[in-house]
Amino acid sequence: MSRPEILFPLFADLETLEGVGPKTARAMEALGVTRPKDLLFLLPHSGIDRSRKASVRDVVPPCVLTVEVEVGAHFPPRAKGKPYRVMVRDSLLDWALVFFHARGDYLQKLLPTGQRRIVSGRIELFDGIAQMVHPDHVLRVEEAAELPAYEPVYPLTAGLTQRVLAKAAEGAVARAPALPDWIDPALKAREGWPDWRSAIAAVHRPGGAEALSPTDPARARLAYDELFAHQLTLSLARASLRKSKGVMTLGTGSLQAQVLAGLPYAPTAAQTRAVAEIAADMAAPLRMNRLLQGDVGSGKTLVAFMALLIAAEAGGQGVMMAPTEILARQHYEGLAPLAAAAGVRLELLTGRDKGAERAAKLQALAGGQIAMLVGTHAVFQKDVAFHDLRLAVVDEQHRFGVAQRMELGAKGRAVDVLVMTATPIPRSLALASYGDMDVSVLDEKPAGRKPIKTVMIAAARMDEVVAHLARAVAEGRQCYWVCPLVEDSEVLDYASAEARFAHLRAALGDGVGLVHGQLPPAEKDAAMARFQRGETRVLVATTVIEVGVNVPNASIMVIERAEIFGLAQLHQLRGRVGRGAADSTCLLLYQAPLSEAGERRLTTIRDTEDGFRIAEEDLAMRGAGDLIGTAQSGLPRFRVADLERQAALMAVAQSDARALLTVDPGLQGPRGQAARVLLWLLDQDRAIRLIAVG
Repeated sequence: MSRPEILFPLFADLETLEGVGPKTARAMEALGVTRPKDLLFLLPHSGIDRSRKASVRDVVPPCVLTVEVEVGAHFPPRAKGKPYRVMVRDSLLDWALVFFHARGDYLQKLLPTGQRRIVSGRIELFDGIAQMVHPDHVLRVEEAAELPAYEPVYPLTAGLTQRVLAKAAEGAVARAPALPDWIDPALKAREGWPDWRSAIAAVHRPGGAEALSPTDPARARLAYDELFAHQLTLSLARASLRKSKGVMTLGTGSLQAQVLAGLPYAPTAAQTRAVAEIAADMAAPLRMNRLLQGDVGSGKTLVAFMALLIAAEAGGQGVMMAPTEILARQHYEGLAPLAAAAGVRLELLTGRDKGAERAAKLQALAGGQIAMLVGTHAVFQKDVAFHDLRLAVVDEQHRFGVAQRMELGAKGRAVDVLVMTATPIPRSLALASYGDMDVSVLDEKPAGRKPIKTVMIAAARMDEVVAHLARAVAEGRQCYWVCPLVEDSEVLDYASAEARFAHLRAALGDGVGLVHGQLPPAEKDAAMARFQRGETRVLVATTVIEVGVNVPNASIMVIERAEIFGLAQLHQLRGRVGRGAADSTCLLLYQAPLSEAGERRLTTIRDTEDGFRIAEEDLAMRGAGDLIGTAQSGLPRFRVADLERQAALMAVAQSDARALLTVDPGLQGPRGQAARVLLWLLDQDRAIRLIAVG
C-alpha cells in the first residue's frame, strides 16, 4: 500500500523547486504548503491585468499599466528622504518612474538611459503628471514573454513575495504528471471539464477574471476532485462498516401498535416514513448506519423509541446514549410512559449508579430482562454486558464523529446504529459530515405544537420586559432568561449572569434560579431540577440550556444580546419553549444599533421557524466551517471546493463515489486504480487502508 511512483515528484521536498530555500520553505508552511503538490492546490485568489498598452494615454489612472518605454535621464534625490526619478517616454508621452530609498548604481543598471524596457506597475497622476512608483516588473524587450498578460495573485504570508510564490507554483505545475482520469467519462463530458493536468495548468495561468470564478471549468473540476475523494473515503468507511455482517432484526409490529394506540395524536407522515426506513435497515443482513435528522420538536424521540421497540419485538435489546446525564435522565423520563404502554422494561444507567443497585441492573441487563437501556457513555464500560444488543441510538450534539461511530461498531456486537441530531444541517454539509450514513429527515411538526411568537425588542426597553415577565409569572408561567457569553471569559460570563440574576430577583422575588458554566455539575442539575418541578419560575442561564432540556410549562424565552448569537443557536434556544399547552413567546433583546449581519440574523429567526431554512441562511452568511464550529466539526478542510457555492457538486460526488464502489468495491479496475491515485494525491490514504482492511 505505498504511494504510486507517478506522484513522487509532487511529494518531494519543497527545496527541490527552483528559488525555494530553507527560509522560503518555512514561510510556506504557514500557508499549509509542505510539498510541491500543496502548491498545486494553493490557487490564485485574484489577478492583475498586465496586457500591453501603447501609452499612458490608453488607460485611466490610477490603474495597472504595462508599456514599452525608452529610458531617459536619471534624477537622483536632492535631499535625504526625497524620491529618485527616472524619466521615460512611451509611444506618445513623457512621464516618470519613482523610487524611494533606492541605490543609484542599481537603478542605472536596471534602467540604462537610452535603452528600451517593458515596465509594469500602478500608474497614478501626481500634479497632473503620470508617474509609476516602484514598478512591479522591469524587463528587457526580449524577456517580455515572461510576463503573463493576466498575472495570478496568490495568498501570501510573512516572508513570501508574489514573485517567489508564483515561480514556485510554476515549478510545481511543471511537475504535474498526466494522470488517468477518475471522473466518470459521461459526467466529465457533460460538464465540459478538462483533464486533471490541464485543469492544474489552467488555474495557475488564468486568462482573465472569469477564470477565477468557482464555475470556471478547470476550478469546478478540481473542486469536484476534492469532493469526490472525500465522498469516496466516506463511502469506503460505510462499506467497511456494512461488510461487518449485521443481525437481521425483524419486528412483529405488536408492541409498536400498542404504543401508537395509546398516543393522543397520530404520528406525522415524516415520522411514519422514518420508522419504515429504519425497520427496513434493521431487517437487512447489513449493519444499519443511519442519521435521523429532525428540527427542534419534530418528534425524533418517538421515532427512536419505535426503533428500540423493533429490537424488543425481535427478542433483542436496545440502548439509547445521550451526551450528558441530565439529557439521559430526560430521555428516560420521556420514554418511561411509552415503555409502560408497551409493557417493556426500561432502565437508566449513568455514572451515578453505584453498588448493589448498579449490580442488580447489570445482572438484569446480562440476563435479558431489561429490553431498553438509556444512559451516558457509561453504558459502554467494561462491566456492562448485554444479553442480545441489536440497536444503539446515539443522541448526538455534534460530539460524535466518524471515528466514534466506527468505534461504537467495534464493540464487537454488530449492532445497528441510529444517530439522532436536532441541528438541521443543509444537505451539502450533511453529506460532508455524514456522507458515510443513510439519512432520514423529519421535516414536519407533530400536530398540536403551537407556533412560537418571536419579537425583537431593543435593550433600552428592559423595564417593560421585566414588567411583562412579572405579570406572566403571577399567572403561573415559567421563563428562561439567557445571558450572552461575554468575551469568551468564563469569569465575565459568570458576572453578567450573576448581575442579571440579582436584578431579576430584586424585581420578581425569590422564584428566580441561576445556572451557568462555572457551577459544579451536581448544583447545575439541582438548579435545573428545581425549574423542572416549577419551584423556580425564572431560570437565568448562560447557553448551557440549549441542549435538549425539556420543561413543557416554560413558555417564555428571553435572549439577551440576541444579536451576538449564531442563527443555529438562536433557533435551538427558541426550541426550548413551545412544548406545552400555553402560547409561547421568544423575546430577542438586542443592543441598538444593529449591524447589517445582526439584523439579518434576527429577522430570519423572527420570520421563520423552519430549521432547514434557517440553516441554509446560516450557511450563506457564515460559511461551512463556522456553522458546525470548525474545531469539533470533523468537517474536511477543502482547499479548492467551496461548500457554500458548490453544494450541488457534493451530491453528484456522493452518488458517483457510491456508484463506482458498487461496480468496483476494491478499486481494482482502470477507473478504480485512477481513483486510488487521487486518494494518495489528496492525502486520503486512510481510505486506501480501509480497502486493505476490506
